Amino acid sequence: MPAILVVDDDAAIRETAALALEKAGYDVRRAASVREAVAVLSRGPVDLVLSDIYMPGEDGLSLLSRLREGARPPKVVLMTARGSVETATVAARLGAADYVAKPFDVAHLVARIASALSPRAEGGPPVDPEGPRSLIVGSHPAMVEVYNAVARVARLPVTVLVLGETGTGKELVARALHSFGAHPDGPFVAVHCGAIPDTLLESELFGHVRGAFTGADRDRRGALREAQHGTVFLDEIGDVSTAFQTKLLRFLQEKTVRPVGGERGEPVDVRIVAATHRDLAALSATGAFRQDLYYRLAGYEVRLPPLRERLSDLPFLVDHFRARAVAELGLAESSPASPGVLALFAAHSWPGNVRELEQAVRRLLIDTGALTDVPAAERLLASLGRAAHPAPEPAPAPAAAALPAPAAADSLPSLEEVERRHILAVLSATGGNRSAAARILGIERKTLSRKLKAWGAADPEADDAGSG
Repeated sequence: MPAILVVDDDAAIRETAALALEKAGYDVRRAASVREAVAVLSRGPVDLVLSDIYMPGEDGLSLLSRLREGARPPKVVLMTARGSVETATVAARLGAADYVAKPFDVAHLVARIASALSPRAEGGPPVDPEGPRSLIVGSHPAMVEVYNAVARVARLPVTVLVLGETGTGKELVARALHSFGAHPDGPFVAVHCGAIPDTLLESELFGHVRGAFTGADRDRRGALREAQHGTVFLDEIGDVSTAFQTKLLRFLQEKTVRPVGGERGEPVDVRIVAATHRDLAALSATGAFRQDLYYRLAGYEVRLPPLRERLSDLPFLVDHFRARAVAELGLAESSPASPGVLALFAAHSWPGNVRELEQAVRRLLIDTGALTDVPAAERLLASLGRAAHPAPEPAPAPAAAALPAPAAADSLPSLEEVERRHILAVLSATGGNRSAAARILGIERKTLSRKLKAWGAADPEADDAGSG
């Protein structure tokens, strides 16, 4: 019977996971901190550690580093309600067997643990836990799958195809693959294929020699040679002509660049990451896109969900973009978005996805200096010329939060009821993490606990419910 240690400073989540694993037949031990976990492990080894990442004092990544130093380290599965591609990739490099989001489905968690304990599961090579600043954030399960996909494939010498609607962050995934790849210090060169006329695209990618065509008054190396020992990102690859597809296929087969007008080829060592909002599989089936090129590009596929399918990440994304705009634009520090503004954002359709959301946050900050002016937010969203869709019901709060569902109103709700619904939705989105919810809401944790107590929440003084 495999032994499992569950480490989480939130008692409710720790007990929920432990009881589910015990029911599945595992020998389960418990710890509320890294210090307690070390003490438990000193009394006997375990086969797997299931640990929260964000805990007071030492965190889960620190525990993972400690465990790697042992002669026979256990498998490690990390949990978090505040995910990012960097955290997932660093966790994988440190040897984590898996990375899951909170709140979790119990059956799904047990299945992931069983998979991690299988003989096939292997950890990655060691890595410095310091990574680049966060590029992609959110803890929706679909995004955690993206993080895990990047972590699995980043160091492998395969071509990656990133699929997703415009504005979902395809180039950010490409940059993450480069940053955590085998040659992170090499060049990263982006070629936006849809924005370059077909007559110039070949020169942009392969280069040209002087005199190759009218206006070619000097040699040009081209993106593929400029990115030697690095990464070339081919954005909107689904928009290129069939003639260019043939030339790109030849390069992928031979890994040799011959500039336009040149007589000899030059071998290059580059990683290709391509992206498109189009369905290349369907296009290749109809002959609109070369099937053999599609198979070459899709050595591994990463699919990004649209923002409308992961609205539980909205509070995190808005706060992330607020902090970034303040830092990059030199704006005065502002409080997090108000419940009214977040409610408007949640009802918007966001056809431009995360990119459109970031621009909306920046414009509102520039116009008003804050994210609290509901009329200004309404005018901004109206100016985007997009229809709003009804906001989905917030996900039910996890066991850790133990919160009552908001009651339906027969008429327009009061300001207090709007605040209550918003706070419960944010708390649900944070996996029950009261500290994280308080930061997003811009209030003290004690204030949040007092409000929850007034609304009948269980254990209002519990430490950082769902603190991952």
